[in-house]
Amino acid sequence: MNKACPVVLRHKNNKLELLVFEHPDAGNQLVKGGIKKGERLENACIRELEEESGIQAQVVRQLGVWVPGFKNQIWGFCLMHYEGILPDTWKFETKDDDGHIFSFFCQPLNSPLNDNWNEVSKDAFQYIKKSLAK
Repeated sequence: MNKACPVVLRHKNNKLELLVFEHPDAGNQLVKGGIKKGERLENACIRELEEESGIQAQVVRQLGVWVPGFKNQIWGFCLMHYEGILPDTWKFETKDDDGHIFSFFCQPLNSPLNDNWNEVSKDAFQYIKKSLAK
């Protein structure tokens, strides 16, 4: 595994939604990032979520491993628990990734994804939906 993907959910208006963001150069995506040498998936998910969104959350459980067939990536997913209330939208400036400003929002799991999603993120979104249904 070389990518950690923390999965943060919220319930709003009787819909289950997934925390995602719009990258200024690469469209809508899931929070994810590299796993450091010797780092456990759970720790990488906690770190990546905080680095990319400013959110501090704890791991509930692992959701599995997915191979997207893209740049030798192997993604590990963890369902996270965030104690606070997620706003509908917010912006966060990363300290890594060239200091990009990410625009966060919550995507309903059962709504179609718009054309701003890249293919890898679309496929990962579907993987998460299937993993949560188990």
